[in-house]
Amino acid sequence: MADTYSTLHVSVTDGVAYAIIDNPPVNLLDAALMTDLDRFTGAMFAAADVRVIVFDSADPDFFIAHGDMRIAEDPQSFAALDIASEQDPSLNPMMRLHERIRTLPQITIAKLRGLARGGGAELLSAMDMRFAAREHAGLAQPEDTMGIIPGAGGTVYLPGLVGRARALEIILSGQLVDAPTAERMGWVNRAVPAAELDHVVDTLAARIAALAPGVARATVEAVDAAAVSTAGGLATANELFGQLFSTPDAGRRGEAALAAGAQTRDGERHLEALIDGLA
Repeated sequence: MADTYSTLHVSVTDGVAYAIIDNPPVNLLDAALMTDLDRFTGAMFAAADVRVIVFDSADPDFFIAHGDMRIAEDPQSFAALDIASEQDPSLNPMMRLHERIRTLPQITIAKLRGLARGGGAELLSAMDMRFAAREHAGLAQPEDTMGIIPGAGGTVYLPGLVGRARALEIILSGQLVDAPTAERMGWVNRAVPAAELDHVVDTLAARIAALAPGVARATVEAVDAAAVSTAGGLATANELFGQLFSTPDAGRRGEAALAAGAQTRDGERHLEALIDGLA
């Protein structure tokens, strides 16, 4: 994939797209970055060869500092940005962008090395997974202390990640949440040593990209349906399970697992390695 963006560096390797944010001096979520993210994510809907998207930053200190505060000087121009036009037009452009990211057909994963506040934290919260550098990463929603509330999805995404009470704590306090605390809260999947962040995320991305076609997307749909209702979640999972279970690929994998020792005492002791070896 050609790198044709002014604030992003994009590459694709073995089904994984890497989008590295590079918008000096502090990676503001401004009109330029929003426009590039809009173009990039729009292209991803048609990228059948891409199964995972990893978002990263060229700046080790800032993932996305926050939304551009200059928006307040010209709110009409901000509202007029043609961003994620397929989303609800009554939402502001930043909300539309984050909803597009949340609903991408690919699995989205973030590498958080430094800080992300406000709109940057909300963009992260819209993704499927987030992994943070233990020593340096931090997130915050400081909008309440600025006399407003999070305006790009934070009040919607956070309760599903950390629960209602902790979402209120994060938003009402406006304080920076370090990576280990964010991990305990559920805001990030894991806080890992900075030196291991690339290995952890890239290994996971490669494993997801190597799954059988349709499996990752079905997993997301089933999990999301369960968040709405238990009955609906079970019905959705049952339907998706049935579709995948009946494929020739699933049958071949089951036969191969049995032939390799699944359902024997020795095989079951190391089942994950046995399954990995089938590839």
